[in-house]
Amino acid sequence: MAIGRLREAFDSGKFVTTVEYNPPKGTDVSMLLAQAKGLVGKVQGVNVTDNTAAILRAGSMSICRLLYEMGHDPVMQVTCRDRNRLGIQSDLLSAHILGIRNVLCLTGDYPTVGDHKEAKPVYDLDSIGVMQVIHGLNQGKDMGGHKLSGATDLYIGAAVSPEMDPQGPMLAKFAAKVNSGTRFFQTQAFYDTDRFKVFMQSVRKFPVKVLAGILVLRSAKMAEFMNANIPGVAVPPHLIEELRAAGDEKALDVGVQIAVRMIKAVRDHCDGVHIMAVKAVDRLPEILQKADLA
Repeated sequence: MAIGRLREAFDSGKFVTTVEYNPPKGTDVSMLLAQAKGLVGKVQGVNVTDNTAAILRAGSMSICRLLYEMGHDPVMQVTCRDRNRLGIQSDLLSAHILGIRNVLCLTGDYPTVGDHKEAKPVYDLDSIGVMQVIHGLNQGKDMGGHKLSGATDLYIGAAVSPEMDPQGPMLAKFAAKVNSGTRFFQTQAFYDTDRFKVFMQSVRKFPVKVLAGILVLRSAKMAEFMNANIPGVAVPPHLIEELRAAGDEKALDVGVQIAVRMIKAVRDHCDGVHIMAVKAVDRLPEILQKADLA
């Protein structure tokens, strides 16, 4: 059984920590599992991506099951890009059977941004549609209204971009996701903690939990790429200069320091943090310790 289940941690009012792993582009999961083993009992959830950025990787469900067997409480991502409603419902039933209880619903990046640009997108449903599907499956019925032989018990999560400007459309979609059954939100990366606090004031009226998305910066070049290519994310110039001044060899160390500072700055304003350390997951234990999360 998973240690420190995510749902119970939220319900207890505990400050929650989750981390993120990308499945391998291949079948060798040894490094991922070795790194995840050291975090058992130290985090309340482990989020596993689903062909993020439309780049082919092993499936989220398989890695979630391995992490579940290790003692983690996994969060399975489900994107709408690659499956129709039959495939999505089948995967959700399968996830429940395998002991997976947390699902993060995402629409998914368009295939042209990834490594299989000729892939045909599906988008039979959007993320809100998946949330509605899960709500039905939890009630024991599929999308067609047919009764299931055993209902699911899935905990619905969603994503939100806290720095979207203007806030109006973002808040309208936030409300729609809440009304579709979302119980927790995981924010996209942000770097303006004051704007994040304003965002939190705007969404506190909703009966949901919010995890602040902390993306570890590895270099000034990475920060500049994000500013140019990722909507809703803006790395301030002073952070880019801090990374550049550190030089290539020390930039990641500075990125870890920035992440720790941000966690401490937002801790009193949200329900937890979701730490994304892309290509730097070996630094997660250090971040947890320095941010007093371990």
